[in-house]
Amino acid sequence: MKLFQRLLVAPAALGLLSPISANANEVNLNDISNYSDVENIELADSFNNNPSIESTLLAGGEGLVDTSYDGGFSTTTTASFSVDMAIGAVDGNTTSEALTAVYGYQMDLSTSFTGEDTLAAALKAGSNQSALAQLDLNSTTNDALTVDGISYTFPLGDKLTVLVGDSTSGSALYSTACVYGGFTNTLDDCGNFSTAFTATGHAVAGTVGFSAAYDIGNGFTGAVGYNGQGSDAAGLGTIEGTDFVGGQLTYTADNYGVSITYADLDVATGWGLNGYYTFASNLPSVSVGYEFGEVEQVGADDQETTQWFVGLQWDELGNGTLGVALGSDGPQNEGVDEDMAYEVFYTYNVNDSMTITPALFIIEHNQAGAEDETGVVVKTSFSF
Repeated sequence: MKLFQRLLVAPAALGLLSPISANANEVNLNDISNYSDVENIELADSFNNNPSIESTLLAGGEGLVDTSYDGGFSTTTTASFSVDMAIGAVDGNTTSEALTAVYGYQMDLSTSFTGEDTLAAALKAGSNQSALAQLDLNSTTNDALTVDGISYTFPLGDKLTVLVGDSTSGSALYSTACVYGGFTNTLDDCGNFSTAFTATGHAVAGTVGFSAAYDIGNGFTGAVGYNGQGSDAAGLGTIEGTDFVGGQLTYTADNYGVSITYADLDVATGWGLNGYYTFASNLPSVSVGYEFGEVEQVGADDQETTQWFVGLQWDELGNGTLGVALGSDGPQNEGVDEDMAYEVFYTYNVNDSMTITPALFIIEHNQAGAEDETGVVVKTSFSF
């Protein structure tokens, strides 16, 4: 077991954490290899599958907390890992109807310098999954481990929190009023695809992101966000570049919440309305969303779009969670028949670190010549 700990901690700490530690100490390889022999520190228990203690990788830096170790690593640095493996097929898919197996892997690293801030980096990898693209298992990486985003979050006073980062969504600190945990890409945005410009929605890949949230009080929170292209060819805030900016106001009570979101997406604008209600009994929570916007058209009137969503979720049904949802398949142009999306899933908790989710989803295409898609998938997820 000690050999496994040494093999795990040394390359992970040196290869991944050292490059992003701006104030790292000189690494002592003997200290790293002997890390598993250190007694009386809680984090050693994490390698024994103790779910109550978060797995921690230590990274260099003086003055972080009083419990830092000379020549070693700070206990403020943590790592979490997730693996998704899925097998399924989609009848009517234009790419392939064959039974397909795919995977997605993600590593999230974070550290704190003051106890209130967070420097975070995400790395991801996944297999090509065009037939099962509704699952969003990091398929764009094509089996290569890539940096998914780096961000720094810090407080300004007691009520304001700020986040800046690269390849980070401008809506990262939004609090959209939705408690439905969707299974597919289409329905997991709660009908807020455009206005809450997220990494799976209208974010510009590889861009600079800024987000800030303010606790107004009495259940109200406000947030603003920005995404812009920081490359030499485009530049932030230029005509050549793409810039998204938006804001959100949210009210949250004990068992319900509402939010209103606005976004200017360079060539489009939109408003999003969301709300949810949770019952005290065994009834499911209800989440709804509606979005409307306008897209600029060259030489023509602006194109109006709408999107809507309804999701029901039973959080404690047996040993898992049941979800059912329907809505439009993304923003739909006014005046045409809507493409619809439906899904049902059940996430079964095998243990604290493993879940199995069978799911069925349907994409209903109402345009001439388009075939409906019906997908049946079983996904196994690990977190550690």
